[in-house]
Amino acid sequence: MDGGRKILHIDMDCFYAAIEIREHPELAGLPVAVGGSSGRGVLTTCNYEARKYGCRSAMPTFKALRLCPKLILLPVRFDLYRQESARVREIFLRYTQCIEPVSLDEAYLDISSLQSEASAVAWLIREQIRTETGLTASAGIAPNKFLAKIASDWNKPDGQFEIRSGEEVDFLTELEVKKINGVGKRTAERLREVGIRTCGDLRKWSEIDLARCFGKFGLELYQLCRGIDLSPVQPNRERKSFSSERTFRTDLVTLEEGLDELDDIVIELAEDLAASRHCDREISACSVKIKFDDFRSTTAQRSGSQIDPEMMRELLAEAWIRGEGRSVRLLGASVHFRTKRGVPEQLEMF
Repeated sequence: MDGGRKILHIDMDCFYAAIEIREHPELAGLPVAVGGSSGRGVLTTCNYEARKYGCRSAMPTFKALRLCPKLILLPVRFDLYRQESARVREIFLRYTQCIEPVSLDEAYLDISSLQSEASAVAWLIREQIRTETGLTASAGIAPNKFLAKIASDWNKPDGQFEIRSGEEVDFLTELEVKKINGVGKRTAERLREVGIRTCGDLRKWSEIDLARCFGKFGLELYQLCRGIDLSPVQPNRERKSFSSERTFRTDLVTLEEGLDELDDIVIELAEDLAASRHCDREISACSVKIKFDDFRSTTAQRSGSQIDPEMMRELLAEAWIRGEGRSVRLLGASVHFRTKRGVPEQLEMF
């Protein structure tokens, strides 16, 4: 990685659950999850013992308990998690000021200015986290954020993996496209339908053909399957909204088709938000966006303090009729956050 960027992606292992087990050692070795227990509650995280039963982040609590009846469900304590996250950040700051938090339990670090080997720095950071907090972290080391994110998941838990400059294409050849950030269940299905399973398969497609089939995201896929990601590590970045959207290969014609697609988009939005550093921010409104076949867009919005799938469906129906019979090429769902002054942020759409 000499002469290029050195990016780390540090990801705490089962962060919330690990903190709770540290606070309650008697729970070690038992299936533990943190999340809501109400009818609409979801798991924020769970430990590896619970994952053996099929439990995962953003899963509805009732479903997790059905899979694992002995699951120990603990309430969310964000004040404690923020406190521990701050301790971990202090460790990061010993090595670089260029830190981009992704959530309370993960961050990108740009350590390009350091003379030390990136893998050695990652190991030191992980050891200091272990010693000072009693928690474990995994690390990905790579020339860019995209690859570092993938690498941090390679030797989980409590491990690290490095992708060196020049190794990107070989590493990605057999990597399944579903590992690419932004490729959800439906997109992965569409890619499979056209014979794309791995990044190697994806590289056989031209930039024009990918853009024709997958819109703007197709252009991004063209770069990522080649290991190209020029996005910088951005300290102090604050998002005003959080969204998920989908462009369709074949336009949607009926509202029923739109509702089916929207249900998946809203689930994806809830999962991504629950796993992000914005998971405890106060929601002030939800919205649905439609882009019609003539590229005109419309948005329906309503005040709300949580992601409500039924409300999202009502918003879609409200926006759909504005198309006056036009087919739909894109759907999106979004939440936006309340400011500290109590005034909703201006919606930042997709």
